[in-house]
Amino acid sequence: MRTFKYIIKRLIFLIITFFIIMTITFCLIKTLQTEIPLGKDGQVEMDRRIALGWDKPIMTQYGIYLRNIFTKWDWGTSFKVQYMQPVWNVLFDRMPATIMVNVLAIAIGLPFGIILGIIAAIKKNTIWDQIISVVIVIFISVPSFVLAFFLQYFVGFKLQWFPIIMSSVYEAGGMWTWKMIYSVMLPILASAFYEIAYFARTVRAELTEALTSDYMLLARTKGLTKGKAIVRHALKNAMVPILPVIIGTFLSVMSGSMVLEQIFAIPGVGSLTLSAMFQRDYDLFVGTSMFYTAFGLLAAILTDLSYGFLDPRIKMGER
Repeated sequence: MRTFKYIIKRLIFLIITFFIIMTITFCLIKTLQTEIPLGKDGQVEMDRRIALGWDKPIMTQYGIYLRNIFTKWDWGTSFKVQYMQPVWNVLFDRMPATIMVNVLAIAIGLPFGIILGIIAAIKKNTIWDQIISVVIVIFISVPSFVLAFFLQYFVGFKLQWFPIIMSSVYEAGGMWTWKMIYSVMLPILASAFYEIAYFARTVRAELTEALTSDYMLLARTKGLTKGKAIVRHALKNAMVPILPVIIGTFLSVMSGSMVLEQIFAIPGVGSLTLSAMFQRDYDLFVGTSMFYTAFGLLAAILTDLSYGFLDPRIKMGER
């Protein structure tokens, strides 16, 4: 019951925080907004601007904005990037590419990172631990866009193992086809290398601490072999912090995909955000900003709740 109340309270705070951030974002964008020339459908565009309250004070515009969201799920109109298209439709069309690249990057980075972390922890202070530690430092220190240029030039251009840019949905025959996944392997690898290093470092730190704990000594004295003690006790306790890390990492990858999407010509939310910013597509920029805000807030709640589900000793809502 206390956990349920805690979840409800967190959801209420999430909604409040979301609207505070949306209010600040909307007002700042409208404060900076300059006159935008009319497009090819001048009269239709002018009517749409008037319907959105562009000729009224900022708070009146914001009231109309909220009313449209609650009554029609209308997040405004794109006047530049995709002329006269609803913001939600534009954003929804770009989500699959971003989600696909990031999900596959974590799907590759997670198992390899956990395996390398386990090897480094078990082989602590050996040559294997030192090699893995060097790899972790390199992959974490090098920015993803630098690694992306490296992969694009050497792996894509010189060796021609993978395409340099993403295929279109029409050419690939769908979003989740092998041809499409093959065409985005370079950005997936550019993100996955960081994920491998990040997960390996986290698992190594947690497992190293678990291996030197008192309950491991007790398990060995009761007759368990080293392998059984590691699998049954050390790994189980070391994995508790990993799921929250996965959730938080997914968000960080989503944020970092802005640059990668530009480099590899991926039609995702990241490149859409940059296009909206550069072309002064104000409603679209607010919509993409709130997309990332929603991801961040949901990730924070899921991270907190996952601790309680993974370890029953952690009671959510308890003092």
